[in-house]
Amino acid sequence: MTHNGEDTAPEPGRRPEGTGLRLATEGQGPPASALPEPSTLPEDRSQAILEATKQIGALLKRAGHPFALAGSVAVYAHGGSRYLQHDADFAILPEDAEAVAGTLREAGLAVRIPPEDWLLKTTCHGQNVDVIFALAHQPVTKDMLDRAHVLPVDSVLMPVLCPTDLIHSLISAFSEHYCDFGSVLPVARAVREKVDWDVVRQECGDQPMPAAFLFLLERLNVIDPQEGQP
Repeated sequence: MTHNGEDTAPEPGRRPEGTGLRLATEGQGPPASALPEPSTLPEDRSQAILEATKQIGALLKRAGHPFALAGSVAVYAHGGSRYLQHDADFAILPEDAEAVAGTLREAGLAVRIPPEDWLLKTTCHGQNVDVIFALAHQPVTKDMLDRAHVLPVDSVLMPVLCPTDLIHSLISAFSEHYCDFGSVLPVARAVREKVDWDVVRQECGDQPMPAAFLFLLERLNVIDPQEGQP
């Protein structure tokens, strides 16, 4: 998730991962956009992000690309806050990146390739959209997408990262250089009953920063202490 513009600093759940992928940096699609802009944009930013999410999700579904919604909109789909501050995020397979870029361009959307080689970017309804093929150190996998839940996103059904994968991607991103517990704490509270915390601990609980966050969740009674621990 990024702020407006081209800031591509690491966000929770995403870390640079070298994939070796190189896409063409130009190609604006046909002159007449297949995605007509609405006559008036939603008044609030969160609704604008949801509109962009629905549009991109519908495009990927029609084209048959495996994907799952990630980031703050995925949290919203699982029952979290509707207050969306940044952008829409979609997880795709690394090997599908070029095909997805082609689908976006055919719909009249400009595709931008940032210096990081683990995502591509576009803009829809004036909102930034990140299409990601690596989450927190690891490439997106077919198993991850197969575990996604099909949920309504403001009335449009689409696959959404399962809560365990979503929390794992957020916590695994913590490091000495990025450790914003405050942004992930409300997410953990919102989906805590849907997460397999044993899996999360097994995958990243031996790393210092994730372990510290899990300890914080225990002390705040968000999750139960690990079995065998005080």
